[in-house]
Amino acid sequence: MKNNKGPQRGRRGSGEHRRSPGARQPQRVFGAPDTDAYTLPSAASTPEELLILGALKRCGGDGVPSKSLQREAGIRDKDSFYEALKSLESLKEVTIDKDHWVKLVPPSKEIEARIVSLSARFGFARPGIGEDIFVAGRDLNGAFLGDKVILSDLQKRDRGPSGKVKRIVEHAKDKLTGTVHIDSERGPVITPDGPIRYDLEIPSGKLGGARDGDKVLMEAMQDYRGDWTQAGVKYIFGSGDRARVCADAIIERCGIPTKFPPEVMAQAEEISRMTVTPGDIEKRLDLRDEPIFTIDSADAKDLDDAVSAHKTVDGYTLGVHIADVSHYVKAGTPIDNEAFLRGTSVYFADRVIPMLPEALSNGVCSLNAGTEKLTFSALMDFDSEGNMTGYRFEKTVINSKVRGVYSEVNEIFEGSASPEILEKYSPVMDSLMTAKELADILRTRGKSRGQMDLASDETKFVLNEDGVCIDLLPRTQGISEELIEQLMVAANCAAAKASLDAEIPFLYRVHERPNPDRVYELCDLFDRLGVKCTELKNGSPGAKDFADVLDRVRGTGLESLVNQRILRTMDKARYDHRELGHFGLALGEYSHFTSPIRRYPDTSIHRILSSLVRGEDKGSIGRKYRTFAEESAIESSKNEVRAVTGERDAEDCYMAEYMRAHLGEHHMGVINGVTPKGIFVKLSNNAEGFISLSDFENCDFEFDGEICHKCRRSGKTLMMGQEIGIIIAGADVASGRIDFMPEEA
Repeated sequence: MKNNKGPQRGRRGSGEHRRSPGARQPQRVFGAPDTDAYTLPSAASTPEELLILGALKRCGGDGVPSKSLQREAGIRDKDSFYEALKSLESLKEVTIDKDHWVKLVPPSKEIEARIVSLSARFGFARPGIGEDIFVAGRDLNGAFLGDKVILSDLQKRDRGPSGKVKRIVEHAKDKLTGTVHIDSERGPVITPDGPIRYDLEIPSGKLGGARDGDKVLMEAMQDYRGDWTQAGVKYIFGSGDRARVCADAIIERCGIPTKFPPEVMAQAEEISRMTVTPGDIEKRLDLRDEPIFTIDSADAKDLDDAVSAHKTVDGYTLGVHIADVSHYVKAGTPIDNEAFLRGTSVYFADRVIPMLPEALSNGVCSLNAGTEKLTFSALMDFDSEGNMTGYRFEKTVINSKVRGVYSEVNEIFEGSASPEILEKYSPVMDSLMTAKELADILRTRGKSRGQMDLASDETKFVLNEDGVCIDLLPRTQGISEELIEQLMVAANCAAAKASLDAEIPFLYRVHERPNPDRVYELCDLFDRLGVKCTELKNGSPGAKDFADVLDRVRGTGLESLVNQRILRTMDKARYDHRELGHFGLALGEYSHFTSPIRRYPDTSIHRILSSLVRGEDKGSIGRKYRTFAEESAIESSKNEVRAVTGERDAEDCYMAEYMRAHLGEHHMGVINGVTPKGIFVKLSNNAEGFISLSDFENCDFEFDGEICHKCRRSGKTLMMGQEIGIIIAGADVASGRIDFMPEEA
């Protein structure tokens, strides 16, 4: 019987496994000695925090009175200094005693981390900051995926840091799923989903009635030696050949809540019966006669944003009117607590898992045309060059005149709209055309300041009546989609400006400057691909520098690859209670105000801004929301990652389901990734498959370590960005894996 043991003590080996090009890879530490003790990088991120740490190091780190430290750090603003100092204390970078002496915390020889992946003979642990840490199987000390552990014996090695599990702090509570396989050679095993990259044996009596190919919820078990080599079946989702079944398992594995508690549904039903009363209108700015409209996809039901625009003597006025969710969802109520836990709506090919019950998201909060709706409006003034010259936020009541659809509005802008469509939009045509004029100016302005125009590789999945994927269509962004995006960005900027001007706690959408080491690696890659990137080598490239590189490859065969690699080099956008800027948009202040129906951070922002609009002083707002803003930012970021992970994993399964119906077909694709064992090829429909080097006949390939294989015999090359003909050879729905064969082996 084939050996399928898990992480075991005293066993060594390469343990190489397939990684998609988008998977997180341990980063090499450049210039590091081979076996130096490993020290985590500082968690400090703001200029004030870095200035304080620098001042402490100059003073020897033995202790400095806080007032002296402020002078040494050169931070004039007292509030900024003490906020940064408090942050450093919470990050355990400094200690502050009762006499206000500040000391550096010496680097720890042990760190806390979480096991994030397991292979047959090793694992990786992820600390709070810094790169993933390699742990040999013999050093896992019984730790399993998701366990929080203390690592010791930290070392820097050529391929990255390594360590040993000293003890397990907390066992994982995550759910595990996988696919059952039964054959005469191996007997029953479960191939786990996600970052467990070896099969687990199913002991006698633990199959639970599962059949070959079933997608199951599983429970991992240790064998008599304490190694994680076994698993039992807890629940059967159904056949792993169906992407819909696999999506069920992904939702369970990611812990995405699908059912609302009874008390939440009861409250939602009560709220859904609320109507706009004369008293509501009296307390609000009445915009019911304004030429306000929504634009969404034809099948959208949660319409949370509407717009209006007018020309003025000096430029334009813009109104972005957002569903006033915080009016209905009060802090601390069952529905608010549930929304906080969900964080965001989650979108799958066959379903939407909403943050709010449909009675709110598709009902009382949705800005349906021809109905009076309570809104929270960002009212902005712009000059003729697109500079925001003024803004204010008002509680409003609107009556949208038109329920716009992207495809219809695009036809209007392209001059191909039917008389029926032109008639439908006639009540708001002037407002619509003015909005387009302003959006065009804002787009040009964004490009001039360096906003990156990264091409989208999103896919629309077309399902039949049985929920089976029958087509893959790349999502395209038309003029109307771009219009709405530009106007929403403007409102989000205004919200961030409002908080900074008022000096109140807030949530910001931040996208920090990329790590210099990753930019260095990107430049090395681009040099080898022949992509000019001189501006990225200046030590601290700005967003415009990346935008210039993107423009340089626009319309070429390398466009998709360069887009992907720049995206991978960037930090992930997230929420933070500190304004750290948005690098990708080239903005110094940015937030999320425009989607409170489907994003909890937007609801949080509405709640804070509502207090500001009501006239509460900044001291009162600070006391009420400072902790809330920090907690909401952390939880919202975490839940966003959960949602994106689930969505992407499900997309892989739906892509494989579609490709399985097209086995044997010939297509052209572009080499999108190169590994020691083969290449990844991406097709025009965004499906990506793997070709093993062994599938190329009479070739003895030499790998350059990153972008190219070259055959020693024939000189044939397989290089990233190169076009290649493929044959669809296999597709496994359960794992989302697609395999290709070369057309010319």
